Amino acid sequence: MANILMIVSAADSLTMRDGTKHPTGYWAEELVVSHQTLLDAGHTVSVATPGGARPTVDEVSLAAESAGGQDRADSFRAYLAKIDAELSAPLVLADVDPSGYDAVVMPGGHGPMADLYKDSDLGRILNESDRAGKVIAPFCHGPAGLLSAVGDDGKFTFAGRRLTVFTDEEELNGGTGPNTPWFVEDVLKEKGAIVENGAAWGSNVVRDRNLITGQNPQSSEDVAKEVIKALAE
Repeated sequence: MANILMIVSAADSLTMRDGTKHPTGYWAEELVVSHQTLLDAGHTVSVATPGGARPTVDEVSLAAESAGGQDRADSFRAYLAKIDAELSAPLVLADVDPSGYDAVVMPGGHGPMADLYKDSDLGRILNESDRAGKVIAPFCHGPAGLLSAVGDDGKFTFAGRRLTVFTDEEELNGGTGPNTPWFVEDVLKEKGAIVENGAAWGSNVVRDRNLITGQNPQSSEDVAKEVIKALAE
């Protein structure tokens, strides 16, 4: 069975376009569903954050209307409580040796837009993992973290690669709206990524060799399943 590194944002707020602070963190469904699916397949999942800080769940993601009903919201809360000891003491991202892992998985929430996108330790891990052909799987806003990966030549490591990400349409109509400080889809395109998005709020997974990406929270399970499939190849 594989060792999987799950990298989670340590941010608890995002500075908006107008300068206000928007409470955020990781999106419950994305962490819970991917973590549980990977564990159920027999893999080991280790959580790491910048500085080893306890990650913050976006409380909006635990509301019934966001989670897909009260039962799902309750199940997310129960699962997070079950793995609370792990979330309370994550690995320190700077100390992580990627050679010990077979895959890197990055759930979203708006947190990655505040810290992971510019985290040099994450960039190191992604560059080393990509060179080794290891599975790299960010989804929803998680692909913001890919922006941290820059080569010695100063170029974006994932330029020319096919991927998907939370779309501008989804951000404007169900995310943080026009006050969003920057749009991950737009910046990834500017850096040279080939973005292939599907219909808003529907599961969409794009695989380009070892890079597996998902568009939104609805893609969480399918991303995890694609990771499991890739690890078995």
